Amino acid sequence: MPYTPEKPKLAESSDQLRARIPGWGVDLDPKDRPSVPREQFDPTFSGAHWEFPERQPEKFPRERSIEHKFLTPVFGTSCPPKGLSGVIRRYAYKEYSEGRAAHWLLLLAADRVDTVESTLRSFASLHPDNPITETGVLSEFSHHGVASRFGRKRADVRHQWIDPIIVGAPWVLGGVLAYRLVKRVAGR
Repeated sequence: MPYTPEKPKLAESSDQLRARIPGWGVDLDPKDRPSVPREQFDPTFSGAHWEFPERQPEKFPRERSIEHKFLTPVFGTSCPPKGLSGVIRRYAYKEYSEGRAAHWLLLLAADRVDTVESTLRSFASLHPDNPITETGVLSEFSHHGVASRFGRKRADVRHQWIDPIIVGAPWVLGGVLAYRLVKRVAGR
């Protein structure tokens, strides 16, 4: 609505709204609330049965922010820090506050290192990762991937040329190194 010199229409009163909308304003009057008999307002009563929650046992040292006195009572343990990426994460938490860019840049670097570690670990296992199926390359051909990029203003088209290099180069490099290693061992 453009700005005009006319006075805007006044908002409807509570009675008008209640008459027009069934159930409007039920939370205004405590008599209308269905939970009122169970509600007890006591500002000192929090409902908790403890002063401080029971602490989760810490089976191995966890990374914690230097701003905090201790670890939170409950924390995640599904992905404990391991390897070089774990060392980088621990260093980020030990040396830098969460308000510093260095803290977050180190955590980003640790994620990249963890990706490389996971790839190397998959090569060492009996079931290495399959880059063809896990990157979705096959869906490019079966679900019109190439056709969906032309004639549309998609943001990912700008960096599309470098994606095969970033995803494929480590695999090609790993294959070349494995070939040279096998050739050298077989030559002896």
